[in-house]
Amino acid sequence: MYKELQQAWDELTAPGQLFEMRTIEVRGAPLREYVHAPANLRDFWASSAGHGDADYLVYENDRCTYTEAHTFVASVANWLAQQGVKPGDRVAIAMRNYPEWMLAYWAITSMGAVVVGMNAWWVAKEMAYALEDASPVVLICDQERLERFQEIKSDFPAMKVVGVRLPDEAPEGVTHWFELVNTEPKMPEANIDPDDDACIFYTSGTTGHPKGARLTHRGCTNNVMNIAFANMVQPMAVARSKGEAGEPAPRGAMSILIATPLFHVTANNCVAHAATLAGGKLVHMYRWDAGEALRIVEAEKITNFSAVPMMTREILMHPDFERRDTSSLKALGGGGAPMQPDLTRKVKSTMPNAAPAQGYGMTETCGIITASAAEFLLDKPESTGRPVPILEAKVVDEAGSSLSSGSVGELWVRGAPVIKGYLNRPDATAEAITDGWLHTGDLAYMDEDQFIYLVDRAKDMVLRGGENVYCAEVEFALFECEGVAECVAFAVPDERLGEEVGAAVYLKPGAAVSAEQLREALRERLSAFKVPRYLWFVDAPLPRNANGKFVKREVKEGLDIAAAG
Repeated sequence: MYKELQQAWDELTAPGQLFEMRTIEVRGAPLREYVHAPANLRDFWASSAGHGDADYLVYENDRCTYTEAHTFVASVANWLAQQGVKPGDRVAIAMRNYPEWMLAYWAITSMGAVVVGMNAWWVAKEMAYALEDASPVVLICDQERLERFQEIKSDFPAMKVVGVRLPDEAPEGVTHWFELVNTEPKMPEANIDPDDDACIFYTSGTTGHPKGARLTHRGCTNNVMNIAFANMVQPMAVARSKGEAGEPAPRGAMSILIATPLFHVTANNCVAHAATLAGGKLVHMYRWDAGEALRIVEAEKITNFSAVPMMTREILMHPDFERRDTSSLKALGGGGAPMQPDLTRKVKSTMPNAAPAQGYGMTETCGIITASAAEFLLDKPESTGRPVPILEAKVVDEAGSSLSSGSVGELWVRGAPVIKGYLNRPDATAEAITDGWLHTGDLAYMDEDQFIYLVDRAKDMVLRGGENVYCAEVEFALFECEGVAECVAFAVPDERLGEEVGAAVYLKPGAAVSAEQLREALRERLSAFKVPRYLWFVDAPLPRNANGKFVKREVKEGLDIAAAG
């Protein structure tokens, strides 16, 4: 199967083929890119007009076709131009996953302006930081974000504000979204360079202020090509390994449920861009709820679901799972965090028609670094997959020297999707990128098939008496244990060993497991030094950030070492 993967890989990237590559110099470094990638997001969006009357955006009772969306996008872009917004100016979006998010996004990027993705969970003070940092000339926000902005609006007297889905008339000084979409649908002219900023997404750092990552048009369009490549090369290789000639059969119409926030690359660059390329349907939901997600899967015939692994786990564990028709699902997976091996097997055994899938990527790469699905993910369940063609990848030691296959070090990647840098943070940019190589901050190793295995975040690893303990490995083992619904592993300071392994566990309803029973089960799966010395059983689901990832810092802050089991 891996021989066939290499053959398919070489064919798809050969000269004259769709995924043909070239190396160019960008910001003084040699970067790979796809020859046939759209030059910018304006061209990319324009190409989707051909999808015509197919459904594009769905939210509750609202439906919008591609043709309607193109009209709305042109109207919004024209309104922005009438307000004096020019190419290179920044426009902030702060809202839930409403359809207006995507309409505003395409309007802003198509006219050469820059989207500033505002975290919808931010409080007023955090909003103020990003607005001061990015200096947008317009803010487009929903009612909840508008209420928070009212607390700080005196600090931004020159910024125009647009309100989306307001319950009544727009407050004084706020323009109603209806005015934008009722403007003449005339897309302004714009000359957009591939290396112009397309959007600024703020990274969720564990300390200090978030950093504004500058994603370029080149990076975004090459990322969606990466996703298209991953969706073609692996099925092609599997088909050939089974003796089936030609390419795998087309999957038909794509219908995707948006479960994670659009102000992150997972939902925006990977899910929404990929669906737009394929003429697929994007179904939005007000907030994450596994029961509601199952209802939508049944009603909208969802074919693809990609979110953080815990969301996939919650769908499979939900009491409504057996009562809902999920037969339309063809791919069920995760991104934004490693998909635990037991979950990969659970997807396969529970839903034989839905291939397990996962992608690994970063804001700083405009999307994916690797992808793995179906037979490849089942065969190597602890691997995130092989790096996409235009990303060079290497595992390095602390001095930046390349390590051999199988050796653990920090993963570095280089290619067109790597960001330009961090807004107003040359120091952070220099620290994160060396000669075009992005330091991912992830500890990993690469096997003989070039598949990458993540073992931990470099800064989150537990150093126990000179032994490295990778939290992801501990968490994988915990999820294998009976009764465990959610868990995180982390370092606990220890006078003798420097650090010890700790873990917080949330049990499934009705489960009764003691700390010693859990440790006994773990000893069958882990070396003794990796078994958590400190175990906490929490009474509520673990806190998550806006993208659905567990927030270890918040978990640890709420734990008393004296209460550990």
